[in-house]
Amino acid sequence: MVTTSETTHIITQPKIDGTVEPSLKRWFKHLCYFPASSSRYFSKKDKQAIAEAVQQAELGHVGEIQVVIEGHIPCSQAYRQNTSLRAQQLFAELGVWDTELNSGVLLYLNLCERTVEIIFDRGIRNATTNQIWQQICESIVQQLKQKQYLQAVVIGVQQIGGVMSQFYDENMPDQSNELGNAPIIIN
Repeated sequence: MVTTSETTHIITQPKIDGTVEPSLKRWFKHLCYFPASSSRYFSKKDKQAIAEAVQQAELGHVGEIQVVIEGHIPCSQAYRQNTSLRAQQLFAELGVWDTELNSGVLLYLNLCERTVEIIFDRGIRNATTNQIWQQICESIVQQLKQKQYLQAVVIGVQQIGGVMSQFYDENMPDQSNELGNAPIIIN
């Protein structure tokens, strides 16, 4: 079980198999990342704004959005795990896959590598294309390059909500909020 607090530490062994080339360079990059940097990018006010954006993006459909912002991949994993595998691991461990209608989406930002990953559940997979999700990732990365961190996340959440509202029937009753709206910050 994962509990969240002001700063969440999730350090576990990956439970997914993936073929990633081991990288000493990636390991060293994550080793040298200054952990307090995550809170430098997102203040308490920013976290509240992200939570409000998630709440608004989830209105009118049964989709669930979980935002995870991680400073760096834990050094014990960085040698054999890239950001894509890390996002898949967090998708599983945080239970984003476990929504009633398989409608969970994980928006994962890795600040060390300045990368964005979107992992979406099987209930959405057949109705959308990877191109849609890739465009959202690219727009977030563009905002991050301009050092507009809060705006990048909020716009990304809004775009995800837009995709989900197109996918799900508007007449479907809103389900209870199965995932918390607050972003999970992992140093």
